[in-house]
Amino acid sequence: MKRLAWLLVSIGICLLTGCSRAKGKTVEATSARETNADFESAWVILPADSPKLKRIRVEPVRLAEIPLDEVVAPGKIEINLNRLSRVLMPVPGRVRQVLVKLGDAVKEGTPLLSVESPEVGSATSAYRQAEAAVSRAQAALVKAQADLDRLRDLYENRAVAKKEVLGAESLLVQTRADVDQAQASKSEAQRRLEILGLKLGEFAQEVVVRAPIAGKVLEINVAPGEYRNDTSSTLMTIADLGTVWVVADIPESSIRLVTLGEHIDIELLAYPGESLKARVTQIADVVDPQTRTVRVRAEMSNPGGRFRPEMFGRIRHLENFKHVVVVPVGAVVQGDGHSLVYREKTPGTFEPVDVEVANRHADLIPVLKGLENGDRVVVDGAMLLKTP
Repeated sequence: MKRLAWLLVSIGICLLTGCSRAKGKTVEATSARETNADFESAWVILPADSPKLKRIRVEPVRLAEIPLDEVVAPGKIEINLNRLSRVLMPVPGRVRQVLVKLGDAVKEGTPLLSVESPEVGSATSAYRQAEAAVSRAQAALVKAQADLDRLRDLYENRAVAKKEVLGAESLLVQTRADVDQAQASKSEAQRRLEILGLKLGEFAQEVVVRAPIAGKVLEINVAPGEYRNDTSSTLMTIADLGTVWVVADIPESSIRLVTLGEHIDIELLAYPGESLKARVTQIADVVDPQTRTVRVRAEMSNPGGRFRPEMFGRIRHLENFKHVVVVPVGAVVQGDGHSLVYREKTPGTFEPVDVEVANRHADLIPVLKGLENGDRVVVDGAMLLKTP
């Protein structure tokens, strides 16, 4: 009887245990099916005869070297101030002729205007006086040397005292100094004539003002017949436009990407589609407190004068190149604070995938997370798959 009772109890325990395990397996299977159902419920499935399929284009993603950081800012062309010259009056006087016109191209040394000035007579007279002073000083030197030689002979014959010889030697030293001073004055007067472009010793000459640099005449502020007494006012402005500056205000948050000496891309409104190069020559030391930008200046070659001051455009600078997955712009759908693409699972079945993207480059968008090389995604018609 006892054995029969234990047998019945064992059978009951086994039955209870088996049922529990079977029930647990059933719960796990049900949970897995629900998870898969939730995951697949977001997929978009189009039947083979759906007209949307004809409007959807699918392509595999690919790897490309793309800059992950980019600086874009409006810019403007300015005159290279290092190659700008303002022509002034060398001496007060009357402008007799203006020899160039606005916009003329001039070479270094080209005559710009002629001036009649009383300073010409003063400079010529000063030179002639300096010449005469040199002649007098040299004559005095010859006499002093002769007097010293004569006194030395007399001293040897005990005809004069020693102090007379010493006095003659001192006089000779003084006359030599006078000669040196007179020659220095003559050189100074001669140099002044050369600066004014005058010939030595001739009166009634005109001062010809010449171009200090080669370039274009951008401004003329004088006319023939004017008398100018102010030698600090600008008569003409000449600029060498062989190089120009491109100036842009870079946002404070992007200035770290720009460094001195590197090249940046320039796009001008006057030449759409043409990419130009300029070299960064200066980065401002302060941030503009109003715009929170930093001024950057780049120098650009200007052959033929195509790029004119005050032309507008923009600068572009690319940094941090990496090989990443890229997709066409049309593949990315912008949602509420996120981006997604539709990845093809099977023909007609598409899975929405959240992706992390970087800044657009041309017609491509870099995908940092969410896709792998070779995945097939919808590149045209993605909006047809977006569900409300």
